[in-house]
Amino acid sequence: MPQAIYHPSLECAQHGGKSLAEVLDFAKAAGATGIQPSNYHLHGGKLFKSAKEIRDTFESRGMTLDGISAHCPFWVHTSAWTGTKSGNPFISPEAQKMSPEANEKWHEGYLLKLMDLSAELNVKIMPMFWGVAFGWELATGYPWGFWSGPDASAKSGKFDLLAEGKERFVKKTAKLRKHANALGIKLCHEIHPGTAASTADDFNLLVDICDGDKSLGVNADPSHCWEGESWESRFLKVGSRIWAAHVKNFVVRPGFPLRAMQPDWGKRAMQFTDLGSGDLNMQRYAELLIHVGYPQRYMSVMGTKDAPLVVEAESAHKDLDYCSTDGVRYVKNNLCFPVAAGSFEDGMGA
Repeated sequence: MPQAIYHPSLECAQHGGKSLAEVLDFAKAAGATGIQPSNYHLHGGKLFKSAKEIRDTFESRGMTLDGISAHCPFWVHTSAWTGTKSGNPFISPEAQKMSPEANEKWHEGYLLKLMDLSAELNVKIMPMFWGVAFGWELATGYPWGFWSGPDASAKSGKFDLLAEGKERFVKKTAKLRKHANALGIKLCHEIHPGTAASTADDFNLLVDICDGDKSLGVNADPSHCWEGESWESRFLKVGSRIWAAHVKNFVVRPGFPLRAMQPDWGKRAMQFTDLGSGDLNMQRYAELLIHVGYPQRYMSVMGTKDAPLVVEAESAHKDLDYCSTDGVRYVKNNLCFPVAAGSFEDGMGA
């Protein structure tokens, strides 16, 4: 009998108001068999709960630990040099008061300890995204800073923001990448506007400047493909690096500007939706992930019999708990299908 290669899971960063035990109970009641907790759900003691306490909490509920979501601390680490305050809601008051240099150093230490905990838990998948290592000009995607030219303040007399960004990314991430490789952890960048890689080509550039570093992975999320690059073209380009996968849908409202200074999601052109009513075909997305080898890749490094499709609930209009519950049930009922063992033509004429 063909077996399902996926299981329903839940990304829990948006559920930061729930404790680890509470978010596990919530996800299990919705029908998930595992979760991807946020790094914040693991806080306790001097910094983190013990691996034993975390493991016991999962095992007591029969739930799997499908990865550790660490988007915020990674983003702050690689963005702190810009002096941005965008990450302040997600970091400690202690770090908010630090200089950019001290903030970056604090988060480097934090992430090294988080990776140690992850390895102790035998979790090798860490969804995240790198911050704006290339600067805000390049992060906009608009050609404010893609040219080079004279700079009287530079020793060379010239500037090149792209070249400077490449050097900055390699240098700032070196210690984290080295530690991840030593522990066998995949740092799975979510290709995303406002990060070090907003497109598949951007991500492949990161891999190239880091000499093919094996720790550089991708967390696939089709809901960030809304500015011309389709989810299919994006994930075919980086398919061999996909070690993690979120499931999220969106709608683009025609006639509204995709980029605007509008903080109200209900008024924006691109809005995240429930899984069943957005613009994306989630069944085709799940099939593409099989095509590029995501489930097999995940199972090989995590030692599991299936791979998670991780629901990340975000909606401009629907209640968060409702959206998460609905998403988990959608994945369970529609995307955890038995996988074909061969071609549908194999039995023809037999």
